[in-house]
Amino acid sequence: MAKETKKRPAASKDKRRPKNRAKRSRVFPPVASGSSADAGSAVLDRLFAVVTDRRTADPSVSHSARLLSRGVAKVAQKFGEEAVECLIEAVADNPAAVIAESADVLYHLIVLWVASGVHPEEVWLELKRREGISGVAEKASRSNGLPIAFDARTKKIP
Repeated sequence: MAKETKKRPAASKDKRRPKNRAKRSRVFPPVASGSSADAGSAVLDRLFAVVTDRRTADPSVSHSARLLSRGVAKVAQKFGEEAVECLIEAVADNPAAVIAESADVLYHLIVLWVASGVHPEEVWLELKRREGISGVAEKASRSNGLPIAFDARTKKIP
C-alpha cells in the first residue's frame, strides 16, 4: 500500500510584506525640491569639517579621533559594520531604524573619507559627472579605468 504524503501549502516567494499588511506612511513627509534636501550636502560638508578638525583631538574624548587613530582599515571595517546594520533594518522593514542607521553609515563614510584623504567635493563632482548617465553605461565605463575588484587573498584592490 502506498504511503500518503501530505502536501504543504506553497510558500510565498515575496517575503517583503505580507499581503494583508497595510502600507505604512513615511516617518517623514517627502521633501520638496529647493528645500532641506538641497542642504543635505551642506550638512555632510559641515560634518566633514568637524571630523577633519577632530583628527588631532584626544581619542579618549572624541569618537572621531579614536576611529581615525586606529587607521584606515579599522575605519573601513566600522563603516562596513554600520552598512550591514542598515541593510538588516531595511530587510526587517523598519524605516525608523533605517533612518538612524543611515545617519551612522554617512558619519562613518565621512570618517573613512577623512582617513583616506578624500574630500566631499570630489565625491560631489563624481556624482555630478555621472548625472544623466545610465547606470549600466557608467559601470561599463569603469571596467577600463578604475579598479573595481577586491582581492580577498591580499585584502587589497588590485
